[in-house]
Amino acid sequence: MSITVLVIARSRNLFGVIVLSGLYSFLMATVLVAMDAVDVAMTEASVGAGISTVLLLGALYLCKSEEARPVQKPWLPLAVSMAVGAMLVYGTLGLPEFSDPKAPIHVHVVPRYLNDIKKEVDVPNVVTAVLASYRGYDTFGETSVVFTAGAGVIALLRRRRKDRQP
Repeated sequence: MSITVLVIARSRNLFGVIVLSGLYSFLMATVLVAMDAVDVAMTEASVGAGISTVLLLGALYLCKSEEARPVQKPWLPLAVSMAVGAMLVYGTLGLPEFSDPKAPIHVHVVPRYLNDIKKEVDVPNVVTAVLASYRGYDTFGETSVVFTAGAGVIALLRRRRKDRQP
C-alpha cells in the first residue's frame, strides 16, 4: 500500500492515478478482511474500488490526461500535511491495543448494544440495527455523498454532450 501511495504521489498521468487509487482501495479492502471487518471491506471495495473509480474516470473524460507541473515547489502544503500526519500518529498512541478485551468499547459500548438492542430497536440482526438505527444519520450522510458525486458526474457528462451538438 505504501508503494502504491508513493507512485500515486509521483505520477502526473491522471488515468494512472485513478487506476492506482482503485488498486489502493482494493488493497485496503483486503486489509479490512484480514482484520475481520468484512462488512467494511465490502463497502470499501464497492465504493472505493468500484464506484469512485468509475466516477473519476467519467470526470477524467472531461479533462486532460496529464496534470500540469506546479509553478513553484509546494513546501507549505507538504509541511501542513506532515504536521497533520504527525498529530494523527501522536493521537493514536493513547488508544488501546487492537482487540484488547479491556478496551472501553468492549466494556461499555458492546454490552449495551447486545443487551438493549432488542427493546430499543427490535431488529434481530445487531449489525443492521447499529447501522440503521444508532448510526442512521452517519449512514444517510455516506449515502448522500455517494449520490451527490454520481449526480455531479452525470451533470458534467450531460453538459459535455450538449456542447458537441451543432
